[in-house]
Amino acid sequence: MAFDRVDTLKKAEKLLRQGRLDAAIAEYARVIEEQPRDWNTLNTLGDLYARAGQTDKAAEMYRRIADHLYHEGFYPRAGALYKKILKIKPDEEACQITLGEISSKQGLLAEAKTYFGGVAQRRRARGDRAGADEMIVRLGSLDPGDVDARTAAAKVLEQQGDAILASFRYRELHNDLLAKGRKDEAFAALREAVRLNPDDTEGRIELAREAVAVGDIETARLYLDREAAGQDPELLLALVNIDVRSGQLEQARELIPQIIAGDRELRHRVVEIAWAVAESSPDAAFVCVDAAVDSSMAANDYADAAGVLQEFVARVPAQIPALLKLVEVCVDGGLEATMYETQAQLADAYLAAGQASEARVIAEDLVAREPWERAHIERFRKALVMLRVPDPDTMIAERLSGQTPFTAKDPFADLGLDPAPGPEAAAPGTAAASDTAAAPVEAVEEAPHVAAPPPSAPPAPAFRPPATPAAPAPATKPAGSVEIDLT
Repeated sequence: MAFDRVDTLKKAEKLLRQGRLDAAIAEYARVIEEQPRDWNTLNTLGDLYARAGQTDKAAEMYRRIADHLYHEGFYPRAGALYKKILKIKPDEEACQITLGEISSKQGLLAEAKTYFGGVAQRRRARGDRAGADEMIVRLGSLDPGDVDARTAAAKVLEQQGDAILASFRYRELHNDLLAKGRKDEAFAALREAVRLNPDDTEGRIELAREAVAVGDIETARLYLDREAAGQDPELLLALVNIDVRSGQLEQARELIPQIIAGDRELRHRVVEIAWAVAESSPDAAFVCVDAAVDSSMAANDYADAAGVLQEFVARVPAQIPALLKLVEVCVDGGLEATMYETQAQLADAYLAAGQASEARVIAEDLVAREPWERAHIERFRKALVMLRVPDPDTMIAERLSGQTPFTAKDPFADLGLDPAPGPEAAAPGTAAASDTAAAPVEAVEEAPHVAAPPPSAPPAPAFRPPATPAAPAPATKPAGSVEIDLT
């Protein structure tokens, strides 16, 4: 016999009015068995089960209807039925989670947080940490404006061992915060993202660039390497700054010429790095200065090269490599006056460093050119004393008297430059000395003999050179040299 839905429903209604609840439930159940998608009858059956105290069966009826409505997109009606379930079964977590999702879809974020938060709290109370963490992660995906919830979700993902997903969450948080102008919080999130995923090159570059922009080289050091810097001049300069401050001088020496080759004007920035570290690390500063000077020399800009080196030796006196470089620049660029001044500084630096042989060579050269300069003679004398030359004053007197004449190489002869005139130059109206003659100077009196001091004895008094020049006499000197014959 075919099932008659209408007749069965009438029978169920009669039984219900007669107070025969169980019999009425049985008839309604027959209808649902034959027609499972009879939603109205399902709802009535659920209500009858609830009246009969059969809450589990009642919740099952309501859920079947609510799930259907939810999947069909009828969220308000589905939500009403899920709430109906919670009235008879307040701890039904599945309903609470679904209600949280429905509230989220409807934009009711506060309600959604209440549902998810409630589930997390109950799970945590019964010791279900993994289940509670699941809800924390859901809460982190709920509201883009809830920074605390999103941060908590990322931390949970990290604790669960999913560093890449946690890094992704921090990355999203960084982008959103940056768009809202919350820069400090944004970069705090990005630092976490890069910490969890060191292969995030873009993140490292962004962090390094931000640190460089505010002058925080120590922070830039954490994220910047050659690969991350690429061809960005600012990042490359920051990398040089890091290298020189950390003592990686060979890396800096290799990188600086590449930077300047791309834009020669960047040599000024390189020099600024040198000045910043000159006091604490002179050798590191000279690496920067040396590269900048090489760039200027390659462009034949010797005045610029000399100026940078002069500034350096003013900041770092007696730095022998810098003084040697400055002499080289002066010779190549024909900067005669600067070279003589630099030679004097170099001789003093050699003396201070205990390099007496080198000091003696330069001092002799200086005395040969300017025998009237007491400072040059004193440098020569100090070098002789350091070399333990017997009777240094006698040797100086012999040189000045012409018994053993100085012969100084003129580095500017091949450049077609005339040496600077000294005090013995001819006065106006008198005959000038020939090109092959030097002005001999007669010693007024012979220097006293002073015995060479023993190593422990104090140095003998400085010899005072003659003061009155004699009339010039012709002499011959080799090309490229200056001979001073003092008789």
